[in-house]
Amino acid sequence: MPTYEYECPRCGRFERFQPITARPLKACPKCAGAVRRLISAGAGIIFKGHGFYATDYRSPGYREAEKKERDATGAEKKEKKKKGDRRAAASD
Repeated sequence: MPTYEYECPRCGRFERFQPITARPLKACPKCAGAVRRLISAGAGIIFKGHGFYATDYRSPGYREAEKKERDATGAEKKEKKKKGDRRAAASD
C-alpha cells in the first residue's frame, strides 16, 4: 500500500498509509478542515536477487565471495552424493 501525502491549510502536511483503491481524504484528522492530496515522488522499486541487471546493488568483492561460496557448496553436495553412491554399491 502506498503512502499518500496531504496538506491542510491550518495544520500543515501529513502522510496517510492507504490502499490504492481508497478515495482521497477530504477532511484533516486534527482540525476537520479541508485537505488536498499532494503529488509526491514516492519510493523507488528495488529488485533484489539474481537475474535482474549486471549493475546490481552489491560490490564486486561481495559478488566474488558469493560465487566462491556457491562453488564450494556445489562441490560439497557433489562429494556427498558420490559418498552416498559408494555406500549403496558396497551394501549390495
